[in-house]
Amino acid sequence: MSDDRDVAPEGGVGDLEGSVGYALKLAATALRVALDRDLRALELTVSQYSCLEVLGQRPGLSNSELARATFVTRQTMNEVLRGLQARDLLTRPATATSGRSRPVELTAAGRRALAEASAVVAAVEQRMVAALPAGRRARFLEDLRHCVQALG
Repeated sequence: MSDDRDVAPEGGVGDLEGSVGYALKLAATALRVALDRDLRALELTVSQYSCLEVLGQRPGLSNSELARATFVTRQTMNEVLRGLQARDLLTRPATATSGRSRPVELTAAGRRALAEASAVVAAVEQRMVAALPAGRRARFLEDLRHCVQALG
């Protein structure tokens, strides 16, 4: 017999306890709160950390590319970059060498900040999935990727 929560009323979500979207939003919010709290000790925001992490893996991206990769607007990314540049965590040329793009790179201080922040984020993620049996963690990640692909 099926659980009544699995059956949404016609045209509706149904019981929020059975809503995948609602559960994902709760998880995303809990993750964001934990990251905000733990990264604050390093004087970083989640957006700043995301920028450092993406640049650590893909140096030389432009403001627009970084904005897309970190899910913020170009205007927000410009503010993030200015803040990180003021702390000497990244460099970007004053003028574009070609077109309008100004490639961004981490400084040595930026790489050290990234290493610290990445360890903090990994610890938060580990706490988040600690309740899952070890064998299900990879499957959970795979299932999330399938959900993204289904909507993409």
